[in-house]
Amino acid sequence: MTGGASSATKPPPEDHPITAAEIPSTSAAVSPVESMVPHQEVLRRRSHNLKQLTKCYRDHYWALMEDLKIHYRDYYWNYGVSPLQFKPLQDNADDGNINRRCASVGCKLTAMALTSFCHLHILSDSKQRLYKACDYVIKSAQAGPITCGKPILRSTTPSLCAVHFQKAQKHVTRALRKAGLNVSSSSKLAPKFHVILAEYVHQIQSMRKAARKENRSKVAIKEETVD
Repeated sequence: MTGGASSATKPPPEDHPITAAEIPSTSAAVSPVESMVPHQEVLRRRSHNLKQLTKCYRDHYWALMEDLKIHYRDYYWNYGVSPLQFKPLQDNADDGNINRRCASVGCKLTAMALTSFCHLHILSDSKQRLYKACDYVIKSAQAGPITCGKPILRSTTPSLCAVHFQKAQKHVTRALRKAGLNVSSSSKLAPKFHVILAEYVHQIQSMRKAARKENRSKVAIKEETVD
């Protein structure tokens, strides 16, 4: 009886108003802060957050692209072919490197990176811009002087390979010694350019004088025979 009387005298539960935070949503739950913020401010904040996230993804994308360029460059340098246009060759190295033969006929050397020719035949590649031929004159012929033709770097000055550069230095040293300058002596200063130029001019003039004397002697001999 007491239990029934107590249950009968119990007041009914009060009705609380339902706030926006308690309303279920099918898309996304609205935070209590957003329920107190105007709708335009909510849109502005969401747009700002979306732009920041887009910028973050964009920066991450271009960072990956830069990393891809580095790997692509390393692959091209090691194998000499594009990984997108790779075709399996017959000769493969044990370490994974590709033995690409030189495209010159009869050459069995390995081709340099980024080209189809070895260092000896790199001048056969019309697209290369790093090498030039050695200009040292080996032999004179009727068609013209025959030069060395070995590939050297385009920035090399003078345009001589290592072997012929040493020969040219020996020729210059001999010419300077004839002029009375001892280049090998460390006590004397190195000759200046005008000294070397004057010595070359002197040699050219002496050769011309010798040629004139020889021509005069030939002319004198002809006159004596005619008389």
